[in-house]
Amino acid sequence: MIDIFSLSVEEMAQKIKEGQITSVEICEKYIERINKFEKDVKAWAHFDKKILLEKAADSDEHRKSGKPVGSLHGVPIALKDIIGTVDMPTECGTPIRKGKSYSQNAEIVELLNSAGAVVMGKTATSELAYLGPPKTTNPHDYSRTPGGSSSGSAAAVASLMAPLSIGSQTGGSVIRPASYCGVVGYKPTYGLISRNGVLRTSYSLDQIGMFGRKVEDVAMLAKVLIKKDKYDPATIHYSTENILSETKKGPLFDPKFIFYKTEHWKLIDKKSRESFEYFINSFKKNIEIFDTPSYFKDIHKYHQIIHETDLANNFSVYFKKFKKKLSKYMQDAITKGNKHSAKEYAEAIDFMKRGYESYEEVFEDYHGVLSPASPGVAPKGLKSTGTAEFNKVWSYLGTPCISLPLLEGENNLPLGVQLIGNKYDDHRFLGVANWLEKECQE
Repeated sequence: MIDIFSLSVEEMAQKIKEGQITSVEICEKYIERINKFEKDVKAWAHFDKKILLEKAADSDEHRKSGKPVGSLHGVPIALKDIIGTVDMPTECGTPIRKGKSYSQNAEIVELLNSAGAVVMGKTATSELAYLGPPKTTNPHDYSRTPGGSSSGSAAAVASLMAPLSIGSQTGGSVIRPASYCGVVGYKPTYGLISRNGVLRTSYSLDQIGMFGRKVEDVAMLAKVLIKKDKYDPATIHYSTENILSETKKGPLFDPKFIFYKTEHWKLIDKKSRESFEYFINSFKKNIEIFDTPSYFKDIHKYHQIIHETDLANNFSVYFKKFKKKLSKYMQDAITKGNKHSAKEYAEAIDFMKRGYESYEEVFEDYHGVLSPASPGVAPKGLKSTGTAEFNKVWSYLGTPCISLPLLEGENNLPLGVQLIGNKYDDHRFLGVANWLEKECQE
């Protein structure tokens, strides 16, 4: 008897391909988990087990016919409910879009279909991928937030209701939920994954990310999703041919890291700070500690200007027609966004390039930057999704980053370590992340 939940995504795909297990059998196991835990976790915005099993059966028939199969054939994957789909609603966490679907699939959905993946359903998101929290809880403690805005995507993987899920990040919406929920959360370099057909909150900041249980799992998904798309001008050509093999291989020699004790270090609770100190000490041969560069303060200000201005522009119709249906979070952000000047916005955009040029110098001597993924474990209560202060810099600079569930904070709750890399170096970056993950398991 094959234990579905012990399989890596690569192992799962291989066993399906070899006929050792069917996609239907796998999906039935995940449905059992959903039936058991969804009432408490509330990770799903849209889930239909009948349709899922029909998709899985079609996948199995395709394989049995002898037709070529893709790298994720038969593997179930959950989608954040801002990713456009034709065959199910895309409500974006707001009653304004209740029951509404997109007229065509997002580009990443088409890529998943081409790879043979089985889209399970839609996971809950914060209102319009911003701050208004959904009803989703943290699988480790139902009284705590799972983080946002990719709340359901992280919670679904953490509760073993999905082996993989896709989210997005504008501030910290992949890294923070991954930290709170104790899963791997990976946001590739800006411009590697198309956002065509995905709810736009900010062209300059929106980035697709993904959740899995291991680094190799998200690397396998990244291999499918990273592709240039003419309908998203930010995307570039980037070869993923060797991304999984290089992830497995890791660095040629022990990597060197900078650990940034950011200006927000004081926000970290005592138990979490002790965990980070223990981690740093465990890798003292590999880690040097630095204070964060002074220009990081400007980045937080610039990120906010861009984000609020873009929210005001992208959701102006909602604000005019459906203001009462928007949360106070969104109303306040749009109000502020309307007050930012064109000069402020231009300065914020212009600093992206200069800020990154300063940051890039790190990689002359180091393999990556380490920092907390969040200021501690998931906070109590569901009225807030926590703070993204440890993540906004990297969203603004567009660098690859990943949260690794390596530590524990108070009450033995998960705590993520954030690794940040150099832009367009995702192959090597994932190899370093995989090395770190394995070192901490030994």
